Amino acid sequence: MCNLTRQLQLLENRYEKAQEKWTRLDAKRALLEEQLAQKIKELDSYFETIDTYEKARVLLQQSAEYAREQAKQQIEALVTNALQYVFGPLFSFQIELEEHGNKAVADFYVVSEYEGVKVKTKPQDSRGGGVVDIVTLALRVALIETIQPKREGPLLLDEPGKHVSGEYVLYLYEFLKSLSTMFNRQIIMITHNYHLAQSGDLSYEVSIKDGVSEVAQIDST
Repeated sequence: MCNLTRQLQLLENRYEKAQEKWTRLDAKRALLEEQLAQKIKELDSYFETIDTYEKARVLLQQSAEYAREQAKQQIEALVTNALQYVFGPLFSFQIELEEHGNKAVADFYVVSEYEGVKVKTKPQDSRGGGVVDIVTLALRVALIETIQPKREGPLLLDEPGKHVSGEYVLYLYEFLKSLSTMFNRQIIMITHNYHLAQSGDLSYEVSIKDGVSEVAQIDST
């Protein structure tokens, strides 16, 4: 009887250890799944950025020489305006066109000035993700406004400027406001940035409680 009790105790101990191990592994699995989902989201965002750049390149490649130069100047002006709105007057956007065979190839650069010295870099190499966000946003708007026939309707934005640091969010809002006025377009956006959400003429907060989405209007007064 004593031996049976000891065996039962050993089995209970093994079961508890196995259960603890399973709990740890399950928590690790959940964490890895969360990290994987985040990386997939970042990868999707990266591919969206690449797609925007490629569409701008195709526009410039397929245009006749005069129209190409006009499109180049319009895109440079709009993206430069965006960069200067958000990061200040020492930033500009530059497109370099080169002929390879019978095709024009476009390269994009952000030009910044530091202590009188101008530095030209690729957007993805300029001060982290914030610059890439602004360049990509402005390029998308430029494509919408440049490509013919022109597309009407609101401008739909999914987390614009999500990598822009807090000190520049107000300037991002002012740029978005200027876009709406300049091109006479309503802007509908999804954002996790509370200050951007408050800046809208009409804003709603969507939260999930017990698996049910709840919508409440944000007071922006």
